[in-house]
Amino acid sequence: MTRPTVSALAVIIPLTLLTGLLTTACGSENKDPESAVPTNPTTARRGYPLHPIKKGMTIAFVPKQLGGSLYFAAAGDGGRAVVEKLSSTYKEVGTSESTDTAGQVKYINRLTDEGVDAIVVSAQDPDALCGALKRAMDKGIPVVTYDSDTRPECRNAFVSPADPDQLTFPLVQSLAEQIDYKGDIAILSASKSATNQNNWIEFMKEDLDSDPRYSDIKLVTIAYGDDNADKSYRLTGSLLKEYPKLKAILAPTSVGISAAAQYLSESPLKGKVKLTGLGTPNSMREYVKDGTVESFELWDPTELGKLAAWTAESLASGQITGREGQGFRGMNGQLFVLGKNGVVNLGDPTVFTSKNINKYNF
Repeated sequence: MTRPTVSALAVIIPLTLLTGLLTTACGSENKDPESAVPTNPTTARRGYPLHPIKKGMTIAFVPKQLGGSLYFAAAGDGGRAVVEKLSSTYKEVGTSESTDTAGQVKYINRLTDEGVDAIVVSAQDPDALCGALKRAMDKGIPVVTYDSDTRPECRNAFVSPADPDQLTFPLVQSLAEQIDYKGDIAILSASKSATNQNNWIEFMKEDLDSDPRYSDIKLVTIAYGDDNADKSYRLTGSLLKEYPKLKAILAPTSVGISAAAQYLSESPLKGKVKLTGLGTPNSMREYVKDGTVESFELWDPTELGKLAAWTAESLASGQITGREGQGFRGMNGQLFVLGKNGVVNLGDPTVFTSKNINKYNF
């Protein structure tokens, strides 16, 4: 696997952005940008970076799960803050189950029929939403995915929580150190169709297979809890029974890691079977404090929601179209540049331990 390198793009304003700035400054205000939004970010035409952000728009968020998730609640709070600051209307709809793909399709179609100005969605499935999302784009509604992506041609831009390499390498390394670089491990994921989970797992497997330091670590299974707390809790127990030599569990899902932590905290294996992954500080604080978990990581979902909203506003205002190299500025003036296939990364995740977890509240 060839890993994408995007850090250099954040240092130098790309030629595409400079060209757009110069052209706009030289009188392109008389040109009318394309009215239809291109359905593929790799072939999208250039944007107009000096166009002002429009006011009075409706920006609709469709989280993977609405209600019952601290993570998506925080992301929604961030999105709402940006949309309302920019004098537009924030709307949030969605399903209560993180695997109800048909429900997501229904809400996307409803938003398209309502004629919202942009749709921001955390996709439950990389393929199943494509028809509905393409229909929205064909009607001139820009589409942003965040947290979990679809196929690139099914949206204009994807707001990624972090570069996969920056995210997965610290998790694998932390887990390896905790088990002295040897033993059986398992991965407790969300659903089998979750784009982000599958991408991260591939990077984790590559790290384990390619680094000689991990030669004595064996990945015995990947379990799927469907981002359901009860199912993930039961699966944790099943893993421990089926693999009695298990030394660690890696859970790249906030629901999964907290459920696994709860099970381990109540088990004689507390502190003996190591656990790390991605989680929210509020759901993991007690398990860090009682020694069940040494460390875990996550980006700030509030900032992820903010960046997703800014991306949607920039698309809807014609500043960008989704093509690689286009850039826009966020709430604090930070320059974000779209990478290959219209991907923009939020930044490095935070590692949470007993020393810093009380500083965070989400």
